[in-house]
Amino acid sequence: MMDRLYCIEYESYPRYVIEREGVWRLVNGSVFGDFELGGEIRRNGAKLLPPVRPSKIVAVGLNYRDHAAEQKKPLPREPIIFLKPSTAVIGPGEAIVVPPGIGRVDHEAELGVVICKRASRVPADRAAEYILGFTCVNDVTARDLQNRDIQYARCKGYDTFAPVGPCILRAIDGDHRDVEGWVNGVRRQASNTRELIFSVAELVSYITGIMTLLPGDVISTGTPAGIGPIVPGDSVTIKVDGVGELTNPVRALQELA
Repeated sequence: MMDRLYCIEYESYPRYVIEREGVWRLVNGSVFGDFELGGEIRRNGAKLLPPVRPSKIVAVGLNYRDHAAEQKKPLPREPIIFLKPSTAVIGPGEAIVVPPGIGRVDHEAELGVVICKRASRVPADRAAEYILGFTCVNDVTARDLQNRDIQYARCKGYDTFAPVGPCILRAIDGDHRDVEGWVNGVRRQASNTRELIFSVAELVSYITGIMTLLPGDVISTGTPAGIGPIVPGDSVTIKVDGVGELTNPVRALQELA
């Protein structure tokens, strides 16, 4: 069984715990460096926080063959990348907040790659050295705005439009992992990372050839076919094989006023 890293609220502070063979133990030290295992804690009632606070999420568009077909677009010759801001990140159970007047908003289930150390110009055959593990990402998208705008900063960058979690699966192999998107208990998306046009290693190499990735940064590797609208009152769940389930309710901004 592979280890999973969770960030929880512990005695009013964020703390990492590691799940190993079903047992939670506190982490003493940095998960991006050297750490030791502390005492065992009970997981019942623990509040889960985002497992990372990235300086940026580098997301990849049209990276599943079935999604490109769904969008009636040709397969890209090189990765299509864009940034989601750190301020869009929320954790498990937090609400995706839909502002008024932005039109259709969609879920996008994705495998997230968490970087473990400063990465610049990384060869594909060394990508595994820079991967801490994998997580679930929901690349929430204001679809009408995406179709209207030239670039993706607005449609992808709203506060709460980047749910991440529930944990980090400590692994270096992102191949052959099932990725699913569920809304209100109905599965809408189901694919496997073997369908990626550009592999995890290729993405790490390509992106770090453009920009430096820092510890905790996330590469969101693209979404499979089946994207669809979400509305206030819905519950959205992203599932990634080995990671678990990331669930977030959807709320209207007016509801929170």
